[in-house]
Amino acid sequence: MKRRQFLKSLAYTGAAGLILPRTKLFGADAPNNKLNIALIGTWGRGEAHFDGLKKENVVALCDVDEKHLAYGAERFPGAKQYVDWRKCLEQKDIQAVVCCTADHTHAFVANWAMNRGLHVYCEKPLANSVEEARVVRANYLKNKGKLATQVGTQRHAIENFNRVRELVLDGAIGELQEVNAWGDRKLPRPGYPTAGGEPPAHLHYDLWIGPSPFHPYNAEYFKGGSGMNCLSWNMYWDFGSGQVGDMGSHTMDLAWNAIDAALPTTAEGKGDPLNPDVSPVKLEMHWDIPANDWRQAIRVGWYQGGALPESPSRYIDLKRIDHGAIFEGSKGVLVADFNTRALYPQGNQADLTYYKPRPKSALLPPLGDFQREWINACKGSLKTSCDFDYGGRMIEMMLLGLVAYRTGKKIKYDGAAGTVTDAPEASALLSRKYREGWTLNG
Repeated sequence: MKRRQFLKSLAYTGAAGLILPRTKLFGADAPNNKLNIALIGTWGRGEAHFDGLKKENVVALCDVDEKHLAYGAERFPGAKQYVDWRKCLEQKDIQAVVCCTADHTHAFVANWAMNRGLHVYCEKPLANSVEEARVVRANYLKNKGKLATQVGTQRHAIENFNRVRELVLDGAIGELQEVNAWGDRKLPRPGYPTAGGEPPAHLHYDLWIGPSPFHPYNAEYFKGGSGMNCLSWNMYWDFGSGQVGDMGSHTMDLAWNAIDAALPTTAEGKGDPLNPDVSPVKLEMHWDIPANDWRQAIRVGWYQGGALPESPSRYIDLKRIDHGAIFEGSKGVLVADFNTRALYPQGNQADLTYYKPRPKSALLPPLGDFQREWINACKGSLKTSCDFDYGGRMIEMMLLGLVAYRTGKKIKYDGAAGTVTDAPEASALLSRKYREGWTLNG
């Protein structure tokens, strides 16, 4: 029997008269079209990926906590197991990586994976320093024609993001002038926990510390349930960037999606008194963003921990929005959270006759499943909504704001070179110091 005849008989008849849809043999979910994925971090955010990855081939699992590793192995029993992600990435049949490690190793895993020709989905924040963001972004751009990447800002798939972007682009508030985003979470800490005994046998604590300066073990770092444990360590400078990298990555994305921004030319920040151990609770940061082909230069701001932008009207209470963004234009204001939006025309000329809503046929299409978008991109288009260029520029801006806050002055920034041009003390804060044996771009 010729090959074409055999395939036809297999797809439509079967030995027992079974009819098998052709898509099951040749579609995106066909056995020969499944992606070989390594899941690095099998608890917390890693657990959130279980259902989406079950349609693919999870061939490797990695976690510094052997109990968490065993938990992942219950779901993916055929996967090889590792406690060191560097060894995991050497497994030859891996095609793609989902990174759900602690924040201070995100950029490491992303760089090492891309350098080995692997597609990468990396949970937010993408980086923990300006330098890390730039190296990850540069590696992605070098491989843009070969690799699919996605930053785990999954709220981006909410259709309200599209509606906000359309209102801004279509001139519903006139000419865009300023954008501010904020979050109200407060997690005060006095400083790093003191030494608290020995780590349990199932936890490879030195690997958890990874490239960061060593801090003695304390169980305080590992409190909290799955998905919330990051709140036990991400406010410490050596392990995270506080709310800037945490909810800031999600909430600034609501603004970033609508403004098509390049890197800022300035940054400034103020807030709680500087603590050498802990990122601030209350914080306000601002950047000057260059003009592009559809808008003028604008100011962008971030507020957290009780700080808020000024309300445009006495009857708009921004305190009632826990995480949101406000777009101010020449003729009105747009206020949004992740799921809703409200348009407020302002001034005698703001009669909305200048605004022509786009027809339904021209609305931005739904993104669909955020994780699936990346998986499909790995198998073909390579296009995702929050790739390491888009997400890399956003987190670079946010982390630059933290540099300005720590410096205590407004700084000028050369985005092409990645340098602060007027404050040597700020330049030293663009990068992190790593422990011996750890390489960012390995």
